[in-house]
Amino acid sequence: MDPRLKEKVAIVTGAGSVGPGWGNGKATAVLFARHGARVLAADINLAAAEETRSIIEDEGGRCTAHEADVSRGGDVEAMVERCLAEYGRIDILHNNVGILEVGGCVEASEESWDRVNAVNLKSVFLTCKHVLPHMERQGGGAIVNISSVAGIRWLGVPYVSYSATKGAVNQLTRSIAMQYAKKNIRANAILPGFMETPMVVHSLSQTYSGGDVEKMVEIRNQLCPTGKMGDAWDVAHAALYLASDEARYVTGAELVVDGGLTCSIGA
Repeated sequence: MDPRLKEKVAIVTGAGSVGPGWGNGKATAVLFARHGARVLAADINLAAAEETRSIIEDEGGRCTAHEADVSRGGDVEAMVERCLAEYGRIDILHNNVGILEVGGCVEASEESWDRVNAVNLKSVFLTCKHVLPHMERQGGGAIVNISSVAGIRWLGVPYVSYSATKGAVNQLTRSIAMQYAKKNIRANAILPGFMETPMVVHSLSQTYSGGDVEKMVEIRNQLCPTGKMGDAWDVAHAALYLASDEARYVTGAELVVDGGLTCSIGA
């Protein structure tokens, strides 16, 4: 395998998984390591981050597990300092943390709105705030933010806070890309469509099918033009491209990874 990220250091937030299987952050951290990156795997659940670290180290890679609530500035600052202490630089920042809570403007509570905004949007602001100065000093870097097609399309379920924060992540990504373009720092967003991940099962099975996970998967598969949802590895491979030097002339982009979903819904 060609080590596309050889000698690079990556912070991956949300690098654990909320349940059995492969979440986007977990798959991305492992794939980055497989391509030569040294990884700081950060998660609010240290045990989940340690599981990712174990997978990477069992495959011969290098990884540090770190516990952090990236909606808190102090935790983010400590995470960045830990990465610098362990590896001496930060070449890639992969923002994968996100939660989904169902409800429209009337149904969602103020507390739910604040919680989703803190996790999905404020976290990206904070990580970029603390990482960008180091990337600027070292002469470059790549930021990959996980957004969602929910930030650009109605997907049939009212989760207003999730959609609003993902739309904001798109614009935040563009703003960073333009501000730092001449400083060799790229920022791009990945917009996954319907994906079969532990977070989706955890958040939406009750909404779609009264808790019947198999039924939820069947319903969501039928909504996809391909007849099947994507998975965490589809997102991870997109992140690998955007983080690598192969995407050296790509910045401010929104890479849709949805099996054609946005061509068929709200188009």
